[in-house]
Amino acid sequence: MPKQKTVFVCSACGYESPRWVGKCPGCNAWNTLEETFPSTPEKGPAKLAANQRPGTGAQATLIRDIPEDSALRTSTGISELDRVLGGGIVEGGLMLIGGDPGIGKSTLLLQVTDQLAKAGQRVLYVSGEESARQIRLRARRLGVESDVYVLSENALDAIEEKIRTLQPDTAVIDSIQTVYRPEMASAPGSVSQIRESTSLIMRLCKETGTSVFLVGHVTKDGAIAGPRMLEHMVDVVLYFEGDRQQDYRLLRAVKNRFGSVNELGVFRMTGTGMQVVENPSEELLSHRAKGASGSVVFCGMEGSRPLLCDVQALTSPTFYGTPRRAVNGADAGRMALLLAVLEKRANLRTYNQDVYINVAGGLELSEPAADLALCAAVASSLKDKPVGPEIAIMGEVGLAGEVRTVPQCERRISECARLGFTTLIVPRTNAGRVKAPEGVKVIGVDTVAQALSVLF
Repeated sequence: MPKQKTVFVCSACGYESPRWVGKCPGCNAWNTLEETFPSTPEKGPAKLAANQRPGTGAQATLIRDIPEDSALRTSTGISELDRVLGGGIVEGGLMLIGGDPGIGKSTLLLQVTDQLAKAGQRVLYVSGEESARQIRLRARRLGVESDVYVLSENALDAIEEKIRTLQPDTAVIDSIQTVYRPEMASAPGSVSQIRESTSLIMRLCKETGTSVFLVGHVTKDGAIAGPRMLEHMVDVVLYFEGDRQQDYRLLRAVKNRFGSVNELGVFRMTGTGMQVVENPSEELLSHRAKGASGSVVFCGMEGSRPLLCDVQALTSPTFYGTPRRAVNGADAGRMALLLAVLEKRANLRTYNQDVYINVAGGLELSEPAADLALCAAVASSLKDKPVGPEIAIMGEVGLAGEVRTVPQCERRISECARLGFTTLIVPRTNAGRVKAPEGVKVIGVDTVAQALSVLF
């Protein structure tokens, strides 16, 4: 019996090679080629016609002649998820949700199906990892008692047949790594299986108008397992972030064809499922230490939402030749740049200090507007002088020590005023453009040294 031939497929980009190589020629990633069996085409004209599916047969249409329908977007019944999706679910959309095991992906989607079913939609929940009885036990714990159809199935052909027969408005497939096409020889979760399964589901969404949520497993690097083209094929890619040992969960969009990718949803994991955090700024500042040095409040923007957070810094004399720099929640390279600016432009000596930076609540600060708050936190810890509890700080810092303009400053100031902050330190260019709310003092600064002199 002749030995069956195998191919080596890159798990990152899908590149196929007849032999194993350490570095993928397609994407230059190392140790990503995995041995798989190529799919065996079925013989016969009938089978060939089934595999080579025809196109949609649609005609080319001028874009101005395409009718608009505002009713194509449906609310999920969960406000934070609607915010991240751009207003709700789009008819025929294919959405991928990834995250660490146990982070709450299946829990959130089961709650979504419950809300949609209560709104009168026909909903199908497909699980390749749990039996129907296990899903029933989880639904009972979450209080899901609406009319949700449940299917425990791995074979994609059976799932497709069920979707075409039932014609649901929304379907959930948990997870894409467990689904397989029986006519392909490779195992479930392989690059070829994920690629072909997603391609068929995408075509099914566009033909039937069913909106589909796909659950995706992630690798140890935090990326969704499978070929990289998986994220290009779907319409929306969402990531669940957060520590499983803590209550807060952050839902972030990294791709959205129907809305902004800058929105952030905040949830709290409880024994009865995911709960929406209506006022995340107040929640993040509720445990802030009073009168402690190295703590500064910064107002960032997550899409259209202003979000206040506690930026913390701790400095201590080093006992090593090279001082330590530990950064959690901010860019380490950016922090090294800011420490150099403090040395050169503000005469603060950090060359003999270990510096530890933390953003409370598990947030990740990516915008440059947090520079001035980070500098103020380090200076506060170095001088061992606390920043007043009524002060909030924002501003981008350049290499010359200048404080640059931040976008949407007026919305940030309004959020700070709503939460009771009465003194705001902002770039001078912003201070001259905005009207301060009643009872709020807005101080404009030109340089980081001037900002530190105002604070201390």
